[in-house]
Amino acid sequence: MTSSALTSRKVITYCAAGLIAGFLSGFFGIGGGTIIVPLLVLCGFTQRSAAATSLVAILPSAVVGVIAYLLSGAVHYPAAILLACGIIAGAQIGTKLLVILPEKTLRWAFVICLAVMGAQQFIIEPGRGTAFTLTPGLGAGLVLLGVLTGILSGLLGIGGGIIVVPCLTTLFHVSDLTARGTSLLMMIPGTISGTVRNKKNNLTDIRVGAIIGVCACLTTTFGKLAVEHTSPKTAAVLFGVYICILIIRSVAVALKKD
Repeated sequence: MTSSALTSRKVITYCAAGLIAGFLSGFFGIGGGTIIVPLLVLCGFTQRSAAATSLVAILPSAVVGVIAYLLSGAVHYPAAILLACGIIAGAQIGTKLLVILPEKTLRWAFVICLAVMGAQQFIIEPGRGTAFTLTPGLGAGLVLLGVLTGILSGLLGIGGGIIVVPCLTTLFHVSDLTARGTSLLMMIPGTISGTVRNKKNNLTDIRVGAIIGVCACLTTTFGKLAVEHTSPKTAAVLFGVYICILIIRSVAVALKKD
């Protein structure tokens, strides 16, 4: 694990990252790993330790975000439970692969994941206030989606919202706000599951993860309030633009490291 001294400059950087990640977590229904992982790599962490530490940071803001969405009734409990069952199992696979796969593979897997999810945002037309009826077939699909998300979560250090939110709105036709709230709820057990294994593998910097996570809690609710005053299509396009920026940055880092 790469762990360096906590200088005042690094603490300020981690706090700023937490504040940004927290707002984006509430706005997009993501954990914030897409911000946290690249920043930690720039601060000297390996891709493995950055991904592992990111999971620690994601947990606090996810809890705060869930509470905010619960208060407005924008969480589908059965869907979240089914997704969580899949993500817990998938996270164990992902964290195991995290130890095995080369750093180069991890960096480019991160870029590919971002590219696929980003493209969807310019195509989908999400709704708001649409009802979601759970059937056995949809339930099985949610579990499979959870497994895939869990693998990528453990492997890339993301909460999984960047995968689940677009899939819920496009494949399962869930309203965009409910997709965000449900995503935050389902990622809590997944991040805990992944962190336990990462801690055993000595990949996690708890101090740094805690600093980022606590700061993220301060802005998560503001992100949720902001998205409520944004149209579904605009929110989706903003999500796509955000992912495109991350892709450009991640490709630059990957090419530099190769």
